[in-house]
Amino acid sequence: MTEIGQQIRYGDGVAANPVPHKGVLVGVGALLIVLTNAVIFILPPLLPIIQAQYGLATVAETTWLYTALTLGGGAGFILLPRLADLHGDRNASVAAAAFLTVGALVPAVGDSYPTLLVGCILMGFGGAAQLLPLGFLRRNLGDDGITVGVAVLVIATGVGIVVGMIGGGFIVETLSLRSFFILLTVVCAATTIACYVTIPHAPPAERAGRIGALGTVWMIAWVAAILLTLTQGLVWGTAALVPLLIGVVGGIAWVRVERRSTSAVFDVALMKAPLVTASCLCIALFAAVNSAFLLLLSTYAQIVPSDLRPSDAYGLGLSALQTGLLMAPFAVAFLIRGTVLDRALANGRGVQVFVIGALICASGLVWLAVAHDRQWQYLIGAAVIGLGTRIGYAAGFTVVQMAVPEEKAGMAAGVAGTSMAVGFAFGTALISGDLSASLVPTLESGLDVAAKGLYGFGYWLAAVLAMLVVVTVLISRARSRRRVGTHAS
Repeated sequence: MTEIGQQIRYGDGVAANPVPHKGVLVGVGALLIVLTNAVIFILPPLLPIIQAQYGLATVAETTWLYTALTLGGGAGFILLPRLADLHGDRNASVAAAAFLTVGALVPAVGDSYPTLLVGCILMGFGGAAQLLPLGFLRRNLGDDGITVGVAVLVIATGVGIVVGMIGGGFIVETLSLRSFFILLTVVCAATTIACYVTIPHAPPAERAGRIGALGTVWMIAWVAAILLTLTQGLVWGTAALVPLLIGVVGGIAWVRVERRSTSAVFDVALMKAPLVTASCLCIALFAAVNSAFLLLLSTYAQIVPSDLRPSDAYGLGLSALQTGLLMAPFAVAFLIRGTVLDRALANGRGVQVFVIGALICASGLVWLAVAHDRQWQYLIGAAVIGLGTRIGYAAGFTVVQMAVPEEKAGMAAGVAGTSMAVGFAFGTALISGDLSASLVPTLESGLDVAAKGLYGFGYWLAAVLAMLVVVTVLISRARSRRRVGTHAS
């Protein structure tokens, strides 16, 4: 009887695998999220080594690494969570981890700039694995699935960001690039095996659905065009308006066609649910704040004051490893369990939670806008911004998940994840533009760096992004009340 009680029977009468252990599932989900975020954030400290080792003539060439990761991630965020709905959580997770493994293996074997670009594309696609735990935790943990899944996603994301930054600094000081990619290949291969062994192989969650090939390829194309503009706009100048225009027009046309499609990539009804569209916009804004803060901090912290003229001098002169440690409070804030806020989200008070997160973020950014020349000031700002971002991400992913049934959990994660990718690219592009507006020369290397005053302005820009969250949710609530009033009359 005990053995039978540990199994779940589906409608076709076939017994599934034994009910998985909650701790094991949470552990493998956290591993996927930490690994994928660490891979992304381990790159910034490695850029000087990559540029020197592969003889890259300009910094612009190194930005293609981010572009490759972002474009690969744009496709992965769309496809992998949907594959989990239609072909099973284990299959999608193993496929994602395998992409990460091959992506790390290619530059480890090739040890060249072209193979590194190819590897970044593959790792970017596999990086969408960070969204898959939302689906398999929800489908296997019952009533607590959404709350636990979102908590694991948010907490592990913060940990992965700082692990990546600290790990990148450690690698700079102790390992070669090739050694790093060999080690990363081993870790990703072990993660692939862990996914196969621990994630239940249940029947597909959505048996009758299918992926619309045309709509999927179309969406990947217009999202990629916009991401390409955001990541390479400064390098291309006005020429970047071409892919931007193609992406915007293609996106508008895609939405019109998808509304009438019988095999839509994303369920149109999902986007019409209360607060869902606003939540996706808010996720994008919080991601933009996240990337803006990390770029501003990592850039300022590693400038050596003595390498600038006295009139231009600024910076903390930290190593890449020390910079990663400076971000530790950001990750620690993600570890805070928001039980009260989770209850508020479950009771339909998502607007209030978004506002709280945005105001906390904005206060931390304003603090750094006026005080960012001492390490202790960054420690305080990182903790406050991390807390606000944690609340915002939790609210966004929870609201979107609650709008769909369990069998479409992957699709909902894909919508939110795509919004996050676009927002992150936008925040990076915005601050990159800010830090390029006025340059001053360094004395030893001869390279130009951003003028000191641009950092304060950058934090003010990020604070405006945070306040746009408040505007977004208040407009959404007003429109919802207006619709209810119209239907009532």
